[in-house]
Amino acid sequence: MWSDPIADMLTRIRNAIRMRAREVTIPASKVKVNIAEVLKQEGYIAGYDRIDDTRQGLLRVQLKYSPEGAPAITEIRRVSKAGARDYRPVEKLPRVLNGLGIAIVSTSHGVLSDRQCRERRLGGEVICTVC
Repeated sequence: MWSDPIADMLTRIRNAIRMRAREVTIPASKVKVNIAEVLKQEGYIAGYDRIDDTRQGLLRVQLKYSPEGAPAITEIRRVSKAGARDYRPVEKLPRVLNGLGIAIVSTSHGVLSDRQCRERRLGGEVICTVC
């Protein structure tokens, strides 16, 4: 059993990018599907699909690369950890690479990017940053 399933998801994505894999399979959960949806909306992954099995299901994430082979995700880092949660109001949400990257935030309205949080004036738990 993992102590932090979201950190496990981010590590699997990071490792797959280092191996230049086209896709990565992750044990599924609602939060992980929501994180994958935000990554897809922001253009960091090509897509994802949920595979049902006899257990919790799997999430297959298709990674995105440029025509030259450079990955769309250069860095993906967990911010809020199990032992140190990071809750922030909308004014103090991080600006990753001065707006070139995103922060993924868990809010009362679901999992959103920092841009969507600023539009809706919502704060929440900063799950991770992506650039």
